[in-house]
Amino acid sequence: MRVVADTNILISALLFGGLPGKFLDLALRRRFTLVTSKALLDELDEKLRGKFAVSESDALAIRAKLEGNANLVEPDFELNAVPDDPDDNRVLECAIAGKADWIVSGDRHLLGNVSYAGIAIVTVRKFVETTGLL
Repeated sequence: MRVVADTNILISALLFGGLPGKFLDLALRRRFTLVTSKALLDELDEKLRGKFAVSESDALAIRAKLEGNANLVEPDFELNAVPDDPDDNRVLECAIAGKADWIVSGDRHLLGNVSYAGIAIVTVRKFVETTGLL
């Protein structure tokens, strides 16, 4: 099972725990394959350092941990499927390039779609309930 986690899910997991934290723990224990891209890791890094004042060393450690535990893909195409929030296109690109089965997000622009290109788009709660991983 291949899963792309939107940046908002990773930030929630890292800073607040809860269900997103359990989701990330499952990924790190390799209960499913976490798929990500340089663009998504760059966005995570930017948000952690800028919006949440995470130190550079902590942000680098988080990135290294994710890179070491995820399947890193590099899409060679660009989408414009979410014109209201262009960053969400990077999530879709990653999912397609990484042949993901799921996109887990808390973003209303993405969740407004049930799926994209055959890839289910769900909340973290729906993902764990549907897959039975918790």
